Amino acid sequence: MKRAIVIGCPGSGKSTFSLALHEVTQIPIYHLDMLNWNADKTTVEKSVFLERLKQVIEKDAWIIDGNYGSTMELRLKACDTVYFLDYSLEVCLDGIESRRGKVRVDMPWVDSEDHIDEEFIMFIKSFNDESRPAVIDLLNKYKDKDIYIFKSREEADRYLSKLNGNSDY
Repeated sequence: MKRAIVIGCPGSGKSTFSLALHEVTQIPIYHLDMLNWNADKTTVEKSVFLERLKQVIEKDAWIIDGNYGSTMELRLKACDTVYFLDYSLEVCLDGIESRRGKVRVDMPWVDSEDHIDEEFIMFIKSFNDESRPAVIDLLNKYKDKDIYIFKSREEADRYLSKLNGNSDY
């Protein structure tokens, strides 16, 4: 593995998994949210985001964390390994709730607001019906990649533990 993408519904723990994968492999990590968002919660121009992403993809080794359906195929073409955190709606909603108010290395701001972004929650609730089928179609198209689909955090943790040489996990 030299070039990996970590994908899944918001709240699935893509950034947490990516950070753990980076710790084990020492492969540089790049968060799509950091390429796309400004600290004032505005997005960069699409062309700026795509240029930043292309600069990352041109590197020899990377872990790219984030779903961003519009650029998923670009990343799939360039990667050799895919990690899909294919978790239940409840796990993802719990993940969103558990990160509120915490400093995150994958975002250029702290999410400390008291209100919940209902549009974002609706996206999460519709992910398995609307976004997941497109992800599965792309994974089927790129079967030549090493693809890992985890159905639970425990599965992902076991994989990371084995990758780290801990056979007792």
